[in-house]
Amino acid sequence: MTTLKERNEYKDTIVISLGDPAGIGTEVTLKALGAKSLPQKMHPLLVGCKKNIKETYRKLTLKGINYIPNPNNLDIIDIPFQGKLIPGRTNKETGSASFDWLFHAINIVLEGKARALVTAPISKIAWQKAGHKFAGQTEVLSTLTNTKTSMLFTAVSPKNKWRFNTLLATTHIPFDQINITLSKKLLKYKLDTLLEFCLKFTNKPILHVAGLNPHAGEEGMLGKDEQNWIIPILNEWKSDHPTVEICGPLPPDSCWLTAANAWKGESNTNAPDGILALYHDQGLIPVKIIAFDEAVNTTLGLPFIRTSPDHGTALDIADQLIARETSMIAAINNAWILSE
Repeated sequence: MTTLKERNEYKDTIVISLGDPAGIGTEVTLKALGAKSLPQKMHPLLVGCKKNIKETYRKLTLKGINYIPNPNNLDIIDIPFQGKLIPGRTNKETGSASFDWLFHAINIVLEGKARALVTAPISKIAWQKAGHKFAGQTEVLSTLTNTKTSMLFTAVSPKNKWRFNTLLATTHIPFDQINITLSKKLLKYKLDTLLEFCLKFTNKPILHVAGLNPHAGEEGMLGKDEQNWIIPILNEWKSDHPTVEICGPLPPDSCWLTAANAWKGESNTNAPDGILALYHDQGLIPVKIIAFDEAVNTTLGLPFIRTSPDHGTALDIADQLIARETSMIAAINNAWILSE
């Protein structure tokens, strides 16, 4: 890997913010950077606490994990952690650190000093304790860039390289706010966003839309949202996009079945290229069951590419050095591919 000092431009740089220092962010990042599947030209720039990075490296090597890069050979923006760090325990200090690291990493990309951003997991509770009233990293990115963002989860099947995409219509909001937040304008915008993403990989995307109610309302017996406004909106969108195959609203409990079969390596002829989930857990439960280790959280709508592993801080296994780096590898690879 080349160093920033040896280079005059940043087209190969991926900046990585290390997330909550009490979690597994630093561990999975170091492990991922040792993977042979990463792009050869990719240059990582870490934003975090150098002391913590070196200590994590020391522990990993003592455990016999010797394929990871030495921090002395990495470019690191050192923002030291202030306080006593106890693995597995988040507090206002860890929340402050992860927020500062993210903030700095975002500015690096905005300044054109990296081609994309990868973020390790943070603790929302720790952010709240530190006084940062954001629902998550996506909301910070949207605020700092003054953009309207969308949360999409993408994964490539190791069985057959089929790409699995799920976009969330609503994200980090209470359940009783979902129906209030969903609107004709929002639904059409999310469909446009999903279509645009899927067109990167196929000329004729197949899109599926999950229903809001059980059994997609069962023709009004289990809820009238589908018949009263979701179906009319989808029909209107279809008429505006006659070449796109779109199905829905589909019963949420079976909406992801064809995707699950395609992921396992079975026929993907009728599998959707993109699925629109109407709320956070409706989409995240099947995504994590189908492709937990491979799924990547991708923020669409930003002036740059941002990806993140599809898992949290894993405080219960912090410092046990057993965290799997598969999703972080996928996050880095997707950041590279999507920013080409």
